[in-house]
Amino acid sequence: MQSLPKPERIFTHESDLDGLVSGLLLQKLALKEFGEEIEVEPHHYPSWKMRSLNERCAWVCDFSFEKRMDRPGWLILDHHTTEVQATECRLVHDLEKSASQLCYELCNEHGVRSEKLDRLVHLSNVADLYLETDPDFQLAIDYANLVKTYGFRNLRAIIGGDLEQLIDHPLLEVIQTKRRVEDPMGFEWSRQHVHGVTRDLGVMETAVGDSNSIVHRLLEEGVTGFKVLATMYQKANRQVMVSFRSLNGEALPIAREFHGGGHANACGATLPKSVNSVDEAIVYMREHLEPQAAPGGIAGLEDALSGLKVG
Repeated sequence: MQSLPKPERIFTHESDLDGLVSGLLLQKLALKEFGEEIEVEPHHYPSWKMRSLNERCAWVCDFSFEKRMDRPGWLILDHHTTEVQATECRLVHDLEKSASQLCYELCNEHGVRSEKLDRLVHLSNVADLYLETDPDFQLAIDYANLVKTYGFRNLRAIIGGDLEQLIDHPLLEVIQTKRRVEDPMGFEWSRQHVHGVTRDLGVMETAVGDSNSIVHRLLEEGVTGFKVLATMYQKANRQVMVSFRSLNGEALPIAREFHGGGHANACGATLPKSVNSVDEAIVYMREHLEPQAAPGGIAGLEDALSGLKVG
């Protein structure tokens, strides 16, 4: 068992259950090893890429490994695709495991374990890797939607940073009711509101329901004709964020075209600040991916690609 360097800070991905679980697991591990509660600093990818890494020692989880993170005394635990080789830091990397699973295995090595954490890490792993054949798949997605619905920081505050309080939390009842009521009507509505960007990429509008579940169902049933489906939303500053999904690895190359990243079939990107609406985002993406195509907003794209529109 390797000794661990004491981190000045712990960094994790802000937007999902895997980031929440892995970050708070590392905080629990640091408390066990050093008797101090080390700050967990969550980031979305854009803010993470812009942050200066001035810490002499830090622990990082659930972020794609980059060269700038390869520093002596740094501990990195991740499962995203990377082409960078670690030469200075300690890198724990496995494409087949979630970041929470990798962090928990390290926790186990140092005596941090409980039945509730076993359960939560299993659910996080199932949700993040989208293991549809697992008997706990739907429950795992409900847990993942806790973070999606209430936000990393709010949920962390509600449970007081104690991951074990997340098991069987009363807020799950809200998530489960929303799923039963909203998902069926959301699927039918979104199925008829898919807009072609290129021959392989479509943008799915959403109204109600879990967009991840809806987009995966559309892909699996093959009713849109697109290999990649994207969903979009605007942040408070009006910047547009795009989530790309696919079944056979087609999503990640598109995300990288827009300086994004993630998994082969589940990834995302933030578009430039000059793109201020979903309409503009569709035009921007099409002009970037197919420069010879003429712009024209959603309506123009529907006219140009009328054979691709699902409805």
